[in-house]
Amino acid sequence: MTLFNYLNLNPEEVKDSVLHSNMDAVVKSAVVLALEELMENERDNHLQAQSYERTSERRDYRNGYYERELMISIGRITLRVPRTREGDFSPSVFEKYARVDQAFVLGMLEMVVNGVSTRKVSNVVETLCGQRVSKSFVSSLTAKLDPIVTQWANRPLNVMYYKYLFMDAMYIKVRENQKVVSKAVYIATAINAENRREVIGLRVDAQESKKGWQTFIQYLKNRGLQSPKLIVSDAHEGLKQAIQQDFTGTSWQRCSVHFKRNIFDQVPKKGMQQFKLDVRQIFQALDVESARKEKERVVNKYEDESKLEKALETLENGFDSAVQFMNEPEAFRRYLSSTNHLERLNQEVRRREQVIRIFPNDQSAFRLIGAVLMNYDEQQQSHKPLKLPKK
Repeated sequence: MTLFNYLNLNPEEVKDSVLHSNMDAVVKSAVVLALEELMENERDNHLQAQSYERTSERRDYRNGYYERELMISIGRITLRVPRTREGDFSPSVFEKYARVDQAFVLGMLEMVVNGVSTRKVSNVVETLCGQRVSKSFVSSLTAKLDPIVTQWANRPLNVMYYKYLFMDAMYIKVRENQKVVSKAVYIATAINAENRREVIGLRVDAQESKKGWQTFIQYLKNRGLQSPKLIVSDAHEGLKQAIQQDFTGTSWQRCSVHFKRNIFDQVPKKGMQQFKLDVRQIFQALDVESARKEKERVVNKYEDESKLEKALETLENGFDSAVQFMNEPEAFRRYLSSTNHLERLNQEVRRREQVIRIFPNDQSAFRLIGAVLMNYDEQQQSHKPLKLPKK
């Protein structure tokens, strides 16, 4: 039996349609005929009787049709759906295509999370399906992420001990009371017991402050976080005070990359290459005492150069907090000396955020940034563990 016989079509009519009609319309018509024929067969099987057939096996009777729209990959179609008197017949077509629709919706969400604007998503959908969806429709779909992101962001942290934490904050723009304001996004990552990086905290707050950091830390502790051995961050004064007050027995490691940058910002732009090399050499030491000796050598070497006075003062004042990573096992040190990985993660968030530019509210920011961080987490869990000792 040929396809034309199965669809009950006239080959000459189809040929004429192909030659003289819009191909999209032809394809849609063929799909409609195929699906309607499929539903007719399913109703016959359900009834266990053909049209006008008299049989003792009959379960029910036909009761006409109703129309129902269906979105498929080539666009929206309208189907004549057969029904029965008892109303307990349901074609499989809609169940199957519901899964396709769900995958399509998830595809749109993924585009948004990956930094595609709602306008562009709408254009992509129109190109693929021939059906225009509004920007507000795409935006409303993203709300489906809310319970997923919220559950992830509030998951328990008492299932394992996080020895090393990394904390940072970035600023975004949010509309609030018809104004555009800056909001701080607090992010915490950790090296977990499986030696993989993990995002353990996200919060959108008014500004980066001691109170804001204390609220963020309390949020982590409420989820079961125990005091870590070491926290790595920049030198924000409010964060330093919050760590000291809210974590017992935790050391603070100042990001060495930020620290060296602070030092080099206070030296002349030219003729300072050797000084920079000497400062960098401090952080190549094998232990704190060796680093301290190297630091003293640098200070003694350049102490008579007035143009380096502020840089040397910064080095002296920040040295102890910048070499805490050297107290940890050697295999850990390359991962603990800076917040570089968190900076790169922030850049990934920023890349998506720049497409939106201004979030309509705090929840939309939490939703999108949370989805980005969840995606990062999934990638980390699929990677090989960091080359670290487990103890």
